[in-house]
Amino acid sequence: MTRATTPATWTAFATLRGEGAARRLETALEGMDPAPEGIGVFEVEDDSGLWEVGGYFTEAPDPVALALAEAAFGVSFAVSELPETDWVAHVRRELAPVEAGRFFVHGAHDAAKVPAGSVPLLIEAAMAFGTGHHGTTLGCLLLLDEILSERVPARVLDLGCGTAVLAMAARKAAPGAVVVATDVDPVAIEVAEANLAANGLAGAVETVLADGTGHPRIAASAPYDLVMANILMGPLLGMADGVAPLAEGDLILSGLLRDQADPVADRYGVLGFAEVGRREAGDWAALRLRRD
Repeated sequence: MTRATTPATWTAFATLRGEGAARRLETALEGMDPAPEGIGVFEVEDDSGLWEVGGYFTEAPDPVALALAEAAFGVSFAVSELPETDWVAHVRRELAPVEAGRFFVHGAHDAAKVPAGSVPLLIEAAMAFGTGHHGTTLGCLLLLDEILSERVPARVLDLGCGTAVLAMAARKAAPGAVVVATDVDPVAIEVAEANLAANGLAGAVETVLADGTGHPRIAASAPYDLVMANILMGPLLGMADGVAPLAEGDLILSGLLRDQADPVADRYGVLGFAEVGRREAGDWAALRLRRD
């Protein structure tokens, strides 16, 4: 059996203001010799306007080229060497099973640990982004468990589904429900479909590649008595006018730092949704809202 092992790699990260400058720095990194094997450009999730640019190298980056980029863009690179790592084995060690109410999120290596009477959610170690280990997903699962103790939703929408862990949880706990799971990223849709198949839910949840709420398949099953969106504050605020007419019951909203929860609750409050629950885990918060 081959191991999912990477050789020693180097990373070089810098932070600067504005997407335009970040994209120009990305282009500069692409022209380096040795060139990075991959480059990531991410907006820092704190509404600061800062962007992070990172290069991933299979050999040590040229310090002169980095120094020139630092001078040109007014940044400072943090360079690190990462040792050879068996990443799947590492994920398996780090991702212990998570219990969230009736839900039990686990990898295949922990299948024997599923408690009797729980709702198991299998997420393979190689597809572990967006699992119940993150505070936002944990909070969403706990709020979903709370809703299920009161009623069983018949139509569920999971916006920005990622691994589809929330969509799977809803469909397993409400076997007759219509569940639609969307994401803007085609890779996320592929991962979602793989996870659905691994959980015996192939075809039971409709996956839709969609940006926002305007896709006709989303409208076809509306209105929903449960809408879940574990994304980020910016998209949650920007999509609010599109989400509101889709939801006739509960909203579960997350991807939020604790201090971002109130502004999101206030925005949806203007649209007729009252906060009826909140779960916090570490620095993160998940909201439960309901039509007033």
